[in-house]
Amino acid sequence: MYPFDLIVLIDDDPINNLINKRLINKLNLSPKTIEFLEAEMALQYLKDPKLEKRLLILVDINMPVMNGWDFLSQYLELENGRKDRIIMLSSSIDFQDRQRSKEFPFVSGFIEKPLTHEKLNSLL
Repeated sequence: MYPFDLIVLIDDDPINNLINKRLINKLNLSPKTIEFLEAEMALQYLKDPKLEKRLLILVDINMPVMNGWDFLSQYLELENGRKDRIIMLSSSIDFQDRQRSKEFPFVSGFIEKPLTHEKLNSLL
């Protein structure tokens, strides 16, 4: 049995998504990994009440239109009892970004890009 029903990657860089998806698939964390280049599309997807219950969501901070912080604020509104695990995955090395991620109780960690097996395993 997998620890997650689904893994959701939210990053506007398709190359990052491809690399991260391959790495995640090697870890056998979920039978399915999907990616979104826009946070708005991910939010629409996550609003589905029939969605799997055990999700791991990896979200970038710096994205056009809706950044990672905006995503988290809007996710908070739709969260209604979901048990998703959210990890910030960003190229930001700013200590303030790491601290800000702790303001969201459903964010379980902050990983600086690039994603590695070791970094992900340390948070799971």
